[in-house]
Amino acid sequence: MVPGGAPHFPVPGPDENVRSGAGSLVRLEATNRRPGCYHSRMKIYTKTGDEGETSLFSGGRVGKDHPRIEAYGTIDEFNAVLGLLLSVPLPESAEQPIRAVQSSLFAIGSALADTDGKLDQNGSAWATEPIEAWIDAMDAELDELRAFIMPGGSQGAAIAHLARTVCRRAERRVLAIDGLHPGIIPYLNRLSDALFVLARFINARLGISDPEWQPRG
Repeated sequence: MVPGGAPHFPVPGPDENVRSGAGSLVRLEATNRRPGCYHSRMKIYTKTGDEGETSLFSGGRVGKDHPRIEAYGTIDEFNAVLGLLLSVPLPESAEQPIRAVQSSLFAIGSALADTDGKLDQNGSAWATEPIEAWIDAMDAELDELRAFIMPGGSQGAAIAHLARTVCRRAERRVLAIDGLHPGIIPYLNRLSDALFVLARFINARLGISDPEWQPRG
């Protein structure tokens, strides 16, 4: 357990052959800088996508508007919002779980780009149990939810709500493609719940009330 009662999250690493689990594949040039030091240099631009197509990890090229590219592109966007969330003050117990989620999203992006199952996709990177334990740990500190709440309160909570909505969109995009590992959708579904609770948790730790929806009429 980490400070604040949040569970420890294992941090899976992305596949070494991809630049980003949810980004374009790149070629790595390995050079030995000095004895005992292995250095990898990545080519940032390849010009191979200038005609509106991109490569999948397992081979073949598709349009950049292909549903599979849209799916892991949205996973990449979601990961970027989590990076934004980590750039603002957060409860210490929230940081390590968020970083673990970011690493898991790399693995999911790699899996979505791997149409032939060439990567090891045992599902451990997107197990739901750590997310559920994180939700339970945060929820234990919160008052019972008695009203619909609006995104906001603190900056961190507002960004957590933004991440939640991008996570939901990523889930919809992933559902549109075939050949998914069966654990990815439950993981994304659980993550959006976790981000809702995280937003409330951030506000509670700061002593800020969640903005409640006030229906008109």
